[in-house]
Amino acid sequence: MTEQVVDSHASVTTVISRVVNYPVKRVWAALMTPEGQAALLGDGGMLGDKGDRWKSDNGTWGVTRSYHPMEEIRFSWHKDESAQKTWVEVWLVPQGETETKIQITHEHANADLDIAKLTRHWRDALRRIAEALAG
Repeated sequence: MTEQVVDSHASVTTVISRVVNYPVKRVWAALMTPEGQAALLGDGGMLGDKGDRWKSDNGTWGVTRSYHPMEEIRFSWHKDESAQKTWVEVWLVPQGETETKIQITHEHANADLDIAKLTRHWRDALRRIAEALAG
């Protein structure tokens, strides 16, 4: 697993990635299940089509912004109903024929977010996704 935090004073970008021993097609299929969506967004969270709103049981919510099968998902992310919008991208990058790098980039996090907690949140999401893949 790799992690990077870039602080540009006005906002922070967090990048976390993990390589899993499954091809992109299988990782994408797992992410599109209710269990995979919950692993990424939190229980209750379900991404829809572009422009659709999602909300997880923990209060985080957002709107699906782009959706490119077996490649990338981009959505807005708010820590609660009153929080400022931030952006999350999930990239699936083939690592040969049998492995996939899952990279989560969270951009425009500002002072009202605990960056260490946010980094743990996405690290835990990657762990849950890996566990869902392992079945």
